[in-house]
Formats: sequence, structure tokens, C-alpha cells
Amino acid sequence: MEKIDRRIKRTQKLLQEALIALTLEKGYDAVTIREITDRADVGYTTFFRHYPDKESLLADVLNLMKEEFQVVLTPDLIVSQPEKMGALLFDYVRENRDLCRVLLDSTNTMALLKPVQEMGLQEAELMFGPSADRQIMTDLAVNHLMSSLVLLIRWWLDHDMPYTSEKMGEIVAELIIRPVIQAVQ
Repeated sequence: MEKIDRRIKRTQKLLQEALIALTLEKGYDAVTIREITDRADVGYTTFFRHYPDKESLLADVLNLMKEEFQVVLTPDLIVSQPEKMGALLFDYVRENRDLCRVLLDSTNTMALLKPVQEMGLQEAELMFGPSADRQIMTDLAVNHLMSSLVLLIRWWLDHDMPYTSEKMGEIVAELIIRPVIQAVQ
């Protein structure tokens, strides 16, 4: 059974890597499933055993990224050490810049980020409690936080990462995290 699981994971990893490489070369919209399978050296019909379409493959890539974020970025770190959380985030982006570029340049980036926003909302509600009596609702604040982070990451990548991860952590803390926390407390 484990052997099958390893083969499935291997095939999915090959397809994900092929999607990332091809998207960097020619843009997400121009990539076809046939090109993905050719690059991954996987049969065309094998693709459909794993994914119904190209968007599902991209969503799977995002879910893996989300899982990695959950391990690195803990909710208490966002509140207690926003600079450190920001630096860890930008370290991750630097180390996974190709993947991040693909996700940010896909046709439906914000829809793909919905699971990440939902994760952030769950954590925020645990930290701050219900938002009914607040002037700014928690879900609105989390949406703003996530959207702002995405745009800042995109800017940093588009400008060839001109600042260190630590400096970006400071910028994230001052421009985004502290104002949002203050608004929802």
C-alpha cells in the first residue's frame, strides 16, 4: 500500500513541478495539460487519474504551500512577533520564488488564496473572539491583511527582492500586521 502512495505522490510532484516550470516559461494560461504531461514524462490519461483539470493541479500546489505555511507561521507569532513572522514569510517566498511567482501570476490568484484566507480567519477568531461588537469585522480585516500581503510579496518579487527578508518583516509589521491587529482588538 505504501508503495502505491509513494508512486501517487511522485507522479503528483512531477506534475506540479512541470506546471511550475512551464508557467514560468510561457505563462499559466498558455500551458496545456499535454505540455504538463510531456514535461513530467507522465501519460496524458494519468494526469486525469490525479486531477480533473489544470486548475485543480494549481489548487493542489497552493494547498501544499498552505500546509507549509501552517507549520512555519503560528498565530501567536503574528501578534507577539510580527517582524519575525514577516521575515519567516519572506524567507519562504525567497526559497520558493518560482512557486510563488506561478501562484501570483495565475489567472485567479485571489480565488486560489481563499483557503489561506479561511485559515487566517479561523486563527483570528480564536485569537480575538467574535467580531460582532467591533467597528471593523474580523473577516474584513483578515481579507485586507491577506490581500495586502499578496500584493507586497508580488512587489518584492517583481523588483528582484531588493530588501532582505528581515527588512520585509519590519515593513510587513509596520504597514500591515500592526494596523490590522489594532483594528480588530
